[in-house]
Amino acid sequence: MVKTKIDKVIDDFSHLYLDDKEYVADILQKQLVEAKREAIAKRGKEALQNLKNRKVKTKF
Repeated sequence: MVKTKIDKVIDDFSHLYLDDKEYVADILQKQLVEAKREAIAKRGKEALQNLKNRKVKTKF
């Protein structure tokens, strides 16, 4: 059976000590939050550009 990268990460994670698991989970949570922030910022920039290019309608 060939393991995917995710399967390997999960398997490796399961062998860590509890403190290390908490540390990894904290880092992953922070990275996820940052990735979401970046996605929101990117979408905001796209929306502003669309507004400037008059590609969207406003109710004003």
